[in-house]
Amino acid sequence: MNLSRRHFFLGSLALPALAARKPLGEQPNVLLILVDALPAWILGCYGNREVRTPNIDRLAQTGTRFLNHFACAPVADKARATLLTGRTAMQLKDAGEVTLEKLLGGIGYVCGTSAGGAEAAAFLDAQSPAKPFFLTATLAPYASLPDAGPYAQAKLDTFAQEAVARNATRGKEMLGANLLANLRRVAAATTALDVEIGALVAKITQKKLLDNTLIVFTSPCGSLFGRHGLWASGDASDPVNMYEEVVMTPMVWSWPGHVVPLATRPELVSASDLVPTICDITPAELPERNLWGRSYLPLASGKPLPKKQPWRTVVFAQYGDTAMARNDRYKLISRNEGGQLYDDKVDGREKFNQYENAQFMTVKAALQADLGKWKRTYSA
Repeated sequence: MNLSRRHFFLGSLALPALAARKPLGEQPNVLLILVDALPAWILGCYGNREVRTPNIDRLAQTGTRFLNHFACAPVADKARATLLTGRTAMQLKDAGEVTLEKLLGGIGYVCGTSAGGAEAAAFLDAQSPAKPFFLTATLAPYASLPDAGPYAQAKLDTFAQEAVARNATRGKEMLGANLLANLRRVAAATTALDVEIGALVAKITQKKLLDNTLIVFTSPCGSLFGRHGLWASGDASDPVNMYEEVVMTPMVWSWPGHVVPLATRPELVSASDLVPTICDITPAELPERNLWGRSYLPLASGKPLPKKQPWRTVVFAQYGDTAMARNDRYKLISRNEGGQLYDDKVDGREKFNQYENAQFMTVKAALQADLGKWKRTYSA
């Protein structure tokens, strides 16, 4: 179903003044839209000019878009678990983890997890203003790719069309001679996802729940889709990779009157921060665990940070023997044997490994120290 601009904005154009918002913690509804394998770079609101995502772009316009949001793991299952628990991949156990659903369900929220837009719409249709809800709407647009449709002749210059990498593992069949055709199908799948997002926002508007609903749009981890000669996420290669396309994921917050509209935030934000932030914005108590994350509610609501508590300057990710430390310019990837170091300011596509370059020894040593401290502190 195609949603008009007027339909999407119904009830949300006249945003209340930020100063008039209700006190935070009054049990807002939370719609967490979790899109499997969605990289930030494929969306219009993150700079793509070839793939059409008008509804997602408008969601970003009504709220705050985080420019540097990083997954805590480069593979889907671990990345999703860290996002929903706030724990590092090193801390995760097979059972007994405290998830956002348990936290909010424990204070009276109606909770649900849906697979696909239809299930999510059905859940939303059953809600009313009488009781707050928390819905994790899980969408998997790339699990089964559609026909190219309107992208049948698209050149897709923003998608790298490189030769298959020598260390490629999962998804090799999507590369090579089939690559451009498959990229066109990825573009079509992304636009189909956008239609689903528009339908969910329209449903919330129809139910008159928009003004008290925080919409969080993100992805556990991204995809390469041909960049670096690889297809899927971190496990598309051996060893596991931590390329920017995999670990930099979209994060958009929208809540009329509470989250600053038309805003972008440049801070380094981690998926581990979601649980502390949701606990900050609701009456849910933060679990008494050794959590690394920190609430970024002040960033989303446009409030200044305490002078004695500046925002972090490094984020981290880990999977197996591969770990990442990333500051606002450099990325260190460390393994049991060797590693990689990229200057993402001048080498955004991470083509030139500076790990053994003597000119980067100070940078490497500093990031190694940061990473070592993080692993020691948050391994249990």
